[in-house]
Amino acid sequence: MRFLLLASSAISLALPSLAAAQEAPPAGAPDAGEDARGNAIVVTARRLDLARDAIDPSLGANVTALDREALDIQPGGADRAMKGVLLQTPGIAQDSDGDGDIHIRNEHGNVQYRLDGITVPNSFAGFGAPVDPRVAESIEVITGALPAQYGLRTAGIVSLKTRAQGFDFDGDLGLYGGGNNTLQPSFTLRDGVGRFNYFVSGSYLTNDQGISNPTASRKAIHDRTKQYRGFAYLSDVLDDHSRISAFGGTSVGDFQIPNTPGLTPTFAFNGRTTFDSAELDQNQKQQTHFGVLAYQFSGETIDFQVAPFVRYARAHYTPDPDDGQLLFNGVDTELTQASTAYGVQADSAWKGWDGHTVRFGGFWQHDKTRTDSLNRVFALDPSGSQASDVPITIPVLQRALGNTYSAYLQDEWKLSDALTINYGLRYDLFDGIVREHQWSPRASIVFHPVDGFTLHAGYARNFTPPPQELITGGTLAAFAGTTGAAPTLTADPVRAERQHSFDIGVQQVIGGRLTLGLDAYYKLARNLLDEEHFGSTLIQSPFNYDKAKGWGVEFSANYEHGPVEAYVNVARGQQKARRVVSNQFFFEPDELAYIDRHYIFTDHSQKWTASGGGALTLHDGLGKLQPSIDFIYGSGLRAADPAGIVPNGGTQKGYVQVNAGIMQVIGGGGEDKNWSVRLDVTNLFDKHYLIHDGSGVGAGQPEYGPRRAVFAGVRKSF
Repeated sequence: MRFLLLASSAISLALPSLAAAQEAPPAGAPDAGEDARGNAIVVTARRLDLARDAIDPSLGANVTALDREALDIQPGGADRAMKGVLLQTPGIAQDSDGDGDIHIRNEHGNVQYRLDGITVPNSFAGFGAPVDPRVAESIEVITGALPAQYGLRTAGIVSLKTRAQGFDFDGDLGLYGGGNNTLQPSFTLRDGVGRFNYFVSGSYLTNDQGISNPTASRKAIHDRTKQYRGFAYLSDVLDDHSRISAFGGTSVGDFQIPNTPGLTPTFAFNGRTTFDSAELDQNQKQQTHFGVLAYQFSGETIDFQVAPFVRYARAHYTPDPDDGQLLFNGVDTELTQASTAYGVQADSAWKGWDGHTVRFGGFWQHDKTRTDSLNRVFALDPSGSQASDVPITIPVLQRALGNTYSAYLQDEWKLSDALTINYGLRYDLFDGIVREHQWSPRASIVFHPVDGFTLHAGYARNFTPPPQELITGGTLAAFAGTTGAAPTLTADPVRAERQHSFDIGVQQVIGGRLTLGLDAYYKLARNLLDEEHFGSTLIQSPFNYDKAKGWGVEFSANYEHGPVEAYVNVARGQQKARRVVSNQFFFEPDELAYIDRHYIFTDHSQKWTASGGGALTLHDGLGKLQPSIDFIYGSGLRAADPAGIVPNGGTQKGYVQVNAGIMQVIGGGGEDKNWSVRLDVTNLFDKHYLIHDGSGVGAGQPEYGPRRAVFAGVRKSF
């Protein structure tokens, strides 16, 4: 079992051997015609996997890797959500919305997910990861000065290799549940017939805490969720040099918006002035579906992959049917937002002249977004008081089209066994509500003078197009003189973020058991993208800060010896920004005026972030006993200034959350054909803490971390 934390740029040193592996089977693999199934297809598929990985390396970047065994042994195991997995990697802070928001290196969103090297088109912010960790053979989190093939969403790359690299029949069936009335059945299945193989995965989740609790109580009020997820991968090896693959995923979720009891109504509706806030009934349904078709070719001098894709996402928010929101907020909105995206991604690697590997590729995506809302508000008199208790209905229909074009060219130049330079250039153009483009140089070095020591350093210019979510403008005047009026009528268009990123890091392996890593970064941004919650919904809407700067230092340690493995990550960082330059109507005039003149902490900036854990593998009379434990620490996201002067001038209280688990693997028909039972406890010491109190710039309602809950599961592998 490998828990490969801070694998870092040492991975890139293996690329020459990967290229060589394309001409011969992996060490220890059976000869063609002598593999486990009696044909050469398995060997060909493995060679194509290696070739695909060589197209898409993480040269000079900072990489944290988790393999399947590490994913299974952690608390929650195969049933842990992606958010829980990612929080155990360096420099990632938690936020709210169930499996939704995380902040990589203090950035808001800007996370890119990849499956087998192919970008999964982004859904709406707050929807969470597009796939479950159970579909992954391994997960890598890539940060730092990224090479030129990575663009658009660059705070971090979450790269998954799917569990599709197999032709033998296997899979598992599991049932997991417990605290918060959780029930989660799931399955995976993999098999092959001749040149064709497939992998499918599915799960259903229901519980009473779909969204973070707005109160410190053990049980949230009105927070039931039902979620369905599915994933399928199909692949056919066409010949010794090529294959065609298709994969896709679907996610459908129903969420109740949780309530805060004891609130007092502010407005009157048809003579009514009382309402129990615990009885509000707000709901959101959301769905995301994506599909990819990929053709891969691997020759003696060139490897390439071409992948057209499509994605559809939809969210429908319904307010309280008994008009409760009108009494509390003076506004209620029924909102439907739908987005369709399609495009193509192409990546290539040419083994050029001696010591050089040239990589080049392109990307195109077309987006169409539709936002329809039916808004009910009250009229105000000139003094700002409610003029009538009969609501006015204001419909708003919005449409947006956008196209994103990208191309890159880079050269991996291996000067010696100890030194590799990677340099390149990418071009990005976004043509939507605004038309913008940028040439982005990238450069990095990887220095490996002696065994066990690696240094990487790099620079990257980044360009991030704005998300097409609730793009506004031209409708604000319709709400003038009502309870839905914005604090200001300014709504400049959202623009693309432009960033300079510098990164340097070292890794030292001591005695083959202990791996230490240290990485530092500095970022300068123009038009920094951030997002504001839209009312009570899970949907967010973007805005820009004119200028921003951020820095951080991350330390990681990983120990692995025999049955013991342990790790710890500690990060110190911050991000500051000034002057809101788009969608200013979200903010109060005095707030805008202060931010115009001063740098403020962004609401997702956290000074200290840490995580860590460990596991044992003990062989007993039944099979293997695997206890595990992990923790997350946060010094606190930003909050309102207690003096009421500086936006985001305060800080939430720090917290520690400890999770524990124990799994008993019961031996059966071989290592991969067994039963496993597990018991997990989240928030072992039942520490109740605020993730944020809702007072930060762009924050929604208050959200607390999870209270202690006990879960149990059983899984049968076959």
